[in-house]
Amino acid sequence: MARRHNSRDAHHDIDPIFLHRWSPRAFTGEDMPQDALMSLFEAARWAPSAINIQPWRFVYARRGTPEWEPLFDALMEMNQVWVARASVLAFILSDRFRRKPGAEPSENRSHSFDAGAAWAYLALQAQHLGWAAHAMGGFFPDKAHAALNAPEADYRVEAAIAIGRPTDVSVLPEAYQAREVPSGREPVGSFVFEGQLKA
Repeated sequence: MARRHNSRDAHHDIDPIFLHRWSPRAFTGEDMPQDALMSLFEAARWAPSAINIQPWRFVYARRGTPEWEPLFDALMEMNQVWVARASVLAFILSDRFRRKPGAEPSENRSHSFDAGAAWAYLALQAQHLGWAAHAMGGFFPDKAHAALNAPEADYRVEAAIAIGRPTDVSVLPEAYQAREVPSGREPVGSFVFEGQLKA
């Protein structure tokens, strides 16, 4: 049975949380309880990864704390405009290497893929709790690496994540308000192929 929510239609039967989850920019600015925040990271903890290496790393800061400014300064201005009302700003990184005691580090080809799974689990848990997580690529990698104390040779900064309680679009500058709607998706038939890829 297909489902509909947030003006989105699922063409096949899925759990409603996948339609409910989206990436708003309008946040209340309220403080996020520590147990709720840790619940998001706990969900990310249980994401799958190649041979259970778990290459994801999260660095976060709460708005109004000294840790916030270096992370916030790494964002491009177009994102700073709305992230300023988020409760928490986090970055997700991935370790480029497999690291085993007594062995030389070796390349982990799936580090980004696995970190993406952790992000998805975090985002779904945020939705489940009535919060929202909005990932973005609009940041300066060099500033992010420096702020996070993450050497580029060892880590890839995958995304910045704004976390907050969603609220009415009116808190956003007018230029951002029209974009504050859940986006659609391409149909399954446009990206799923049996046997081999078709152009």
